[in-house]
Amino acid sequence: MSPRIPSRLAALALGLLLATQAGAEIVRVAPQGLNGKVVAPKNAPQRGMSKAAVIKRFGSPLSRTPSVGEPPISSWKYPGYRVYFENDRVIHAVIE
Repeated sequence: MSPRIPSRLAALALGLLLATQAGAEIVRVAPQGLNGKVVAPKNAPQRGMSKAAVIKRFGSPLSRTPSVGEPPISSWKYPGYRVYFENDRVIHAVIE
C-alpha cells in the first residue's frame, strides 16, 4: 500500500467536510403584526412623485432627515408613516 493513499483519503475527507459547511439557511421573518404582508399607507405619496408634488398634496412633513449616500437618500416623517426619497423622487412610503 502506497503512503500516498492515506493522505489522499484525508484530503478527500477534509474536502467533503468543508463542502457540507458551506451551505447556509435563509430565514425570512415578517414584522410582527403584518402576517408577512408588506403594507404601505393608502393615502401616502406614490413612487415617482417629486418632493414638490408631495408637499403640494400632503403638506409639509413633521420632520426631514438629510440626504445620505450616493445616490442621496432622504426621508420625511408624516403622521403614521415615513416617505423615502432618492434624489427628488419618492421611492417608498412606509407605515411606522
